[in-house]
Amino acid sequence: MVTRAYTVAFEGVEARLVEVQCAISPGLPSFSIVGLPDKAVSEARERVRSALSAMSIALPSKRITINLSPADLPKEGSHFDLPIALALLATLDILPRDDIDQTVALGELSLDGTLVPVIGALPAAMAAAEHDRTLVCPRACGAEAAWVGATSVVAPASLLETIQHFNGQAPLAPADPGEVRQSPVLRDMADVKGQERAKRALEIAAAGRHHVLLVGTPGSGKSMLAARLPGILPPLTATEALETSMIHSLSGLLDEGGISRERPFMEPHHTASMAAIVGGGKGAKPGEISLAHNGVLFMDEFPEFSRTVLETLRQPIETGEIVVSRANAHVRYPCRFMLVAAANPCKCGYLSDPARACARVPMCGEDYLGRISGPLMDRFDLRVDVPPVAFSDLDLPPSEDTSARIAARVAAARDVQAERFSDMPGVRVNADAEGSMLEQIANLDGDGKTLLLRAAERFNLSARGYHRVLRVARTIADLAQEPNVSKTHLAEAISYRLPDANLVAAQ
Repeated sequence: MVTRAYTVAFEGVEARLVEVQCAISPGLPSFSIVGLPDKAVSEARERVRSALSAMSIALPSKRITINLSPADLPKEGSHFDLPIALALLATLDILPRDDIDQTVALGELSLDGTLVPVIGALPAAMAAAEHDRTLVCPRACGAEAAWVGATSVVAPASLLETIQHFNGQAPLAPADPGEVRQSPVLRDMADVKGQERAKRALEIAAAGRHHVLLVGTPGSGKSMLAARLPGILPPLTATEALETSMIHSLSGLLDEGGISRERPFMEPHHTASMAAIVGGGKGAKPGEISLAHNGVLFMDEFPEFSRTVLETLRQPIETGEIVVSRANAHVRYPCRFMLVAAANPCKCGYLSDPARACARVPMCGEDYLGRISGPLMDRFDLRVDVPPVAFSDLDLPPSEDTSARIAARVAAARDVQAERFSDMPGVRVNADAEGSMLEQIANLDGDGKTLLLRAAERFNLSARGYHRVLRVARTIADLAQEPNVSKTHLAEAISYRLPDANLVAAQ
């Protein structure tokens, strides 16, 4: 007789149900696992054998076969240990078969039978809820999985506790969700002296999730400004928090089952590889752009990144998702992030300062910023010059426009957009609006259309640039709580589209 238990295999953020079939038949004693297992899954038989031996459970001297169905789906990871053990125990009539058949299990077994935490408990709970089954996972993963709420989560600490639960000897209470983590805002926008235009640009970017390029000399405050961006962003909605946490769960980044409502802020080093940025490597894991989903991807020293890495950003910026294609896997990850890039105007950093510039001016700037291709540059909604701060400004008192005040204005603008796009699936902020929808929500009058057309002709805007100006103008109007986009809003949006002083010097 074949006994069945269930677990999951991960394809991106999707958890696919896997049937673990166990059969014990006459023949030479053996313990084999089939169904396209990787090395970690194949080694499960030794961990399961040792865990059962620690509880004085001897395997029969027969042929034991474990089949992981569907057999053509690659199985990776140590989380197959627990479902294999449950299927085997049900076959031996130690556990009730009907109860095991109604569970989805995942967990790694140590040699003494203790359950070791594994990644992916949150997506696994989603799959269990979808198939109306109970999830069984290690105790350390229970608080994370319980966030789904649509299914019961049993979180034993060991295989012995699991057996006692299913046999009714010591039933376990369902796991409770972990705490919502809230980190205090330690970096305030009021700490930044001067740079009012850059602050305004970041406020607009935060309100509409627009991409920003900051160009300025070393020490002008580009990184300081970007580091304070999380303090002005609104918290994640419940849907966004679940989306983001599923990706972080697959990467093992959820701490003790706690889910954060803060938007992620990822800042990869410029030496990061393409697989680290967009995803890939062994198992096609999510990259930095997916870990920044619903948050911010800050790329300092932007031109120093590999040209290949920079060009791979073009499609995800437009589509909000990335397909990691490998010989044995085609995995899709969401990556709807806000890109904030910072760059020096040239290699030496002092292109616009004749007293400190190198001897290669202006070729130095042309070569350096030329590493950013035209199509990629066209995808930045706001391009901001960050000039050096005068020493006299450093003695000024802190600004009264704190991160809390800016965050309140940003949140009000986001509320306007949430109401506007409430009946439009897939559109949450102005940066998602396209085509006729964008024209409709902008609602330009005759003077506004004339100004925008003149600017498009004067500065040779592409069709993408034309629409991005409209998006930014709509966000500026939302910050002002005005229903229509006026010439004033358009003029400010166009000013952020013009080449800044450093870019002009480089060109």
